[in-house]
Amino acid sequence: ASQRQRYGSPARDRFARMETPGPWWSFSAFTRSAPSIASPPPSHSLAKPVCAAAAGEEEKKPPAMSKSPKPSSVSFGQAVIGPPGSGKTTYCLGMQEFLSAIGRKVAVVNLDPANEGIPYQCAVDISELITLTDVMENLKLGPNGGLIYCMEYLEANFDWLQEKLSLFRGHYFLFDCPGQVELCTHHRSLKNIFAQLAKWNFRLAAVHLVDSHYCTDPGKFISVLCTSLSTMLHVALPHINVLSKMDLIEQYGKLAFNLDYYTEVLDLSYLLDHLASDPFFKNYHRLNQKLVEVVEDYSLVSFIPLNVQDKESMQRVTQAVDKANGYCFGDSEQRSLQVLMSAAVGADFHFTSTLAVQEKYVQPQESPVNQEDVGACSDGLAAGSSPLEGDHSAWR
Repeated sequence: ASQRQRYGSPARDRFARMETPGPWWSFSAFTRSAPSIASPPPSHSLAKPVCAAAAGEEEKKPPAMSKSPKPSSVSFGQAVIGPPGSGKTTYCLGMQEFLSAIGRKVAVVNLDPANEGIPYQCAVDISELITLTDVMENLKLGPNGGLIYCMEYLEANFDWLQEKLSLFRGHYFLFDCPGQVELCTHHRSLKNIFAQLAKWNFRLAAVHLVDSHYCTDPGKFISVLCTSLSTMLHVALPHINVLSKMDLIEQYGKLAFNLDYYTEVLDLSYLLDHLASDPFFKNYHRLNQKLVEVVEDYSLVSFIPLNVQDKESMQRVTQAVDKANGYCFGDSEQRSLQVLMSAAVGADFHFTSTLAVQEKYVQPQESPVNQEDVGACSDGLAAGSSPLEGDHSAWR
């Protein structure tokens, strides 16, 4: 009852009383019409007391308090982002089970108001504050506009989020974020939420998931590179790009190059040669060339292959994330000089790990040379004939 009095009635009743004099994206109009929801809680008020002055008592200055005081302890976690269907919820479930098995206390926070079937144990759920269905029904918005509105609504109710997260101090957090691409590329609500979490002493690393089967299409892979680079520059967090669903990488076609070519984002000019053979992309050769130059000039994008059902793959991603957000340099788990130095200098060579993943999930290419022809050539050389003379059928 106290929570309902503080934050208002449930979401469906609140939307029934809302008045939106401006457009849906004008959040200042919403905050004016609903001050009881968007205004800070009474404990953060800085108004001077009047009763003390009226009674003749000595007036005391209120203690200096900020709207979002920094907690003393540091919390680590991951902000799981990526396009729809990339496996964010499945990743949170697998990572929760993996980290719990190695002894970490994990709290998963669902920030996706459209996520209804949650398979993992959820510690904080945004649906307790607002849901996409209520926004679409009451404000007559589509799914994309509704998701943006929900993120802006959460941004205006940081006190609710802070109170929920304060119950899980000492846990390792996994933030399951919405899959709308605009929220990670140019809209500021999700970025502001991450910035506010940083003020509350949350050390987060962004884990950006993309489907691995995009590697089989050069045009789609260039699009993935541009999206990943834009997300890295906009979110402004320590960033880990992950190729998810590695067990399905060749479901839609064969890889033109080895797996390390895609994970390390090597010379992309070879992809342009593949696109030039396509009649559709042939007319956009200069555009694709400029996009590739932008990705190579920044030289920021690389990927880690992941299969959620593979423990070794999960361990590699966990090590990369712990190195990015600084968790491996703390004292929460067993630490040694060897572990710290390997994380600092990057002793885990990515080439060997990527090669092992390729051998496990990528089908080997067929040998271009027939073994019988090789045997015939060996017999000819043994007989003393020169490969430059006589019948060359065995060498073709």
